[in-house]
Amino acid sequence: MSLLQLQDISVHFTPKGKPPIVALDHVSLTVRHDTFSVIVGPSGCGKSTLLRLVAGLERPTSGTITLDSRAIDGPSAERGMVFQSYTLFPWLTVRENVMFGPKLKKLPKAECEAIADDLIAAVKLKGFDHSYPTELSGGMRQRVALARALANDPRILLMDEPFGALDSQTRQQMQELLLGIWESRRKTVLFITHDIDEAILLGDAVHVMSARPGRIKASMTIDVARPRGIDTLTATSFMEYKRNILGMMHDEAMRGSQSGT
Repeated sequence: MSLLQLQDISVHFTPKGKPPIVALDHVSLTVRHDTFSVIVGPSGCGKSTLLRLVAGLERPTSGTITLDSRAIDGPSAERGMVFQSYTLFPWLTVRENVMFGPKLKKLPKAECEAIADDLIAAVKLKGFDHSYPTELSGGMRQRVALARALANDPRILLMDEPFGALDSQTRQQMQELLLGIWESRRKTVLFITHDIDEAILLGDAVHVMSARPGRIKASMTIDVARPRGIDTLTATSFMEYKRNILGMMHDEAMRGSQSGT
């Protein structure tokens, strides 16, 4: 059953004093319920623009985007967003950041506290409830951001290169944490990355984008057994997927450099 549907999406814009740019060109994409879908592609191909369209933060020039067959026409708590940058409220503690959405929805205090307890434990931050974002490492801040996004119980979780600013060891830990949370909660996820290993490790489906103007070059189902972990990265099937995606990404990088995008 499909949850999110993008049909023939195009985005055009004209920078001041410069020629028009086609960021996305006739993109169609289906994200099925309870699946982990990943979009990977070269820098500047429109991956983040695509995610912002789904979040309702931008609007397409043409085409339609629906969630549960309803048109997306603006931001909504049913679409939780985790950005690459740390977007926590610095004046709120970990607990207060996680409770922000439920309190905004005017849920009873006891329910807000129960949600915070559950998610702070899920992202392994028990004992840091009353810490402020400035007192946390980058990885810990992203754990809070993940918990805060999940606190609204969104229909779909949108993640825009959330581990891109982390060192390799912390990134691996965050990938394992996210996999564990996804296995236990089965939240529909649409995840953006430029890291091929990350895409295959996390995804049920990987959609490869072309160089600008962004199009879906290929979509593939990742038939690698779950649960997945560090050993998955050396599996024969994993390496075959990686070889195929690397080839497509290389072709697009070459095409992009030749066209000046």
